[in-house]
Amino acid sequence: MSEHAGGQESKARRRLAEQLAEQKAAEAKRRRQAWAGALAAVAVAGVLITVFVIVGQRSDGPSDDLASAPSATPTQGAPQDAPGAPPAPQLPEGADPALGSKPTVTKGDGELAKLTVTELIEGTGPEVTAGQEITTNYVGVFYESGEEFDSSWERGQPASFPIGVGQVIEGWDKGLVGVTVGSRVQLDIPAEQAYGDGAGGRPGGPLRFVVDILAAQ
Repeated sequence: MSEHAGGQESKARRRLAEQLAEQKAAEAKRRRQAWAGALAAVAVAGVLITVFVIVGQRSDGPSDDLASAPSATPTQGAPQDAPGAPPAPQLPEGADPALGSKPTVTKGDGELAKLTVTELIEGTGPEVTAGQEITTNYVGVFYESGEEFDSSWERGQPASFPIGVGQVIEGWDKGLVGVTVGSRVQLDIPAEQAYGDGAGGRPGGPLRFVVDILAAQ
C-alpha cells in the first residue's frame, strides 16, 4: 500500500470516528432531554395532585376558622324585645329601668271621692309645668273593675300632648303638673274630672291611670 493511500484511509477512519462520536453525543443529549421532560411532568403532576387534594379538603366541609366562628349576636346593650312585642320606649337619662316595661294596673278600693295622685317611681328630671308638651306612656283601667280600656303600650308609641291648658281631661291636667320627668304616677280620677258618665262611647265613671313621664318641653 502506498503512503498516499495509507493517508487517505487514516483520514476516513478519523471522520468515521468523529461521526460516531457525534451520533453518540446526540443520542446522549436526547436521553438527557427525555429524562428531564419526564421529571418535569412528574413534578407538575405532583403539584396538581397536591392542589386537588387541598381544594377537595376545603370543599368537603368548613374550615376550622369557619366552624369555630360564633354566630351573629345582637349589639351589646341594645334592648331585646320579644317577637311581636311593642318596642321598648326611649327613657330619659338616669330613669328607673322599670319604666321600660308596661306596668300591671289593678282596680281601686272603695269609693273614689277626689283626685288622688300616688307616686310609684320618683323621677330625677325637672318638674312638669303648665303649658309644656309632655311625652308619656300610660295604661287606663276602670277604677271599679280594673278592666283596661286604653294603653299607649299596646299601640307601641308614647303619647305627646300639652298639659295644664285644657287639652286633656282635668284629672290629667291637675294630676301631672308638678310631677318630675322620669316618674311613674298613679292617677285615681273621679268621673267628673274624667269623662263623666261615658257619653259618646268614652269610658265612664271613675278611672285609674298609671302614667310614665318620659319627657317635658
